[in-house]
Amino acid sequence: MKKPVILLIAGAVLALGLYFFGNTKAPKKPAAANAEKTEQNFDIQSFIAESKKSLSPTQLISLSQLENNITRGDIQAQQLTSLQALASFWRDSARAFEPYAFYISEAAKLENSEKNLNFAAQLILENLRGEGDVPKLNWKTTLAIGLFEQAIRINPENDDLRIGLGSCYIFGKGRNGDPAESMKGIQEILAVSRKDSNNMKAQLMLGVGGYVSGQYDKAIERLKKVVEREPGNLEAIAFLADTYAAKGDKNEAIRWYQISKRLANNPHYSEEVDNRIRSLQQEK
Repeated sequence: MKKPVILLIAGAVLALGLYFFGNTKAPKKPAAANAEKTEQNFDIQSFIAESKKSLSPTQLISLSQLENNITRGDIQAQQLTSLQALASFWRDSARAFEPYAFYISEAAKLENSEKNLNFAAQLILENLRGEGDVPKLNWKTTLAIGLFEQAIRINPENDDLRIGLGSCYIFGKGRNGDPAESMKGIQEILAVSRKDSNNMKAQLMLGVGGYVSGQYDKAIERLKKVVEREPGNLEAIAFLADTYAAKGDKNEAIRWYQISKRLANNPHYSEEVDNRIRSLQQEK
């Protein structure tokens, strides 16, 4: 399956992340990997240690003080303040996403607030959608899943949390070629859809799950339902185009790609879509 054009939208959605973290490389879809490669580990502490090597002396002094504050904090409030300060350092000064995600997650777990758990989980979910490094993808997915699950224990009736949890499975190992993970995500979101068939967030993600798992007819049905209700939903339209392309329906794929271009109104996106359309037209 070709890299979905929707990843270009993921890049646009991550524009705020690019501002904070300075990563200007286009995201790549991870290639299908065997079980051993898929389970490679990403060690956040080793990553932080390596990242420190690129910091300035002034930054290192500031970071050392913040890290020492954690070990000295003997009450939860002090630890929480220190974790939040470390998160801010990696976001604002070092502009490194993974340490920022780690510390903001540790702070959210310690505080055990639905609002902050959801904030951290959604932040990581949005980022992992464009992640091309398999070990990092697995780490981010596991981290976000844990945050969503903790938030759901606080408020089991929050449908957005359950959709977020399901999305982690779909955009995580499901996107990387593990159908069992995709089905975990689909089952989570189906629970929301059965309760409210008009929940368009759920319908969209069920459509994405169908695309990722190769159930193209089901994906098209879900995505068209979203587009009918929300004709300006660029994500749904781009996934619809990708799904038709994957199914082999070139005419419908091209039609929806053209619609997505008009909605996106972005020269880089249009160029990539035009390349995709030419590729489709050249296929026998």
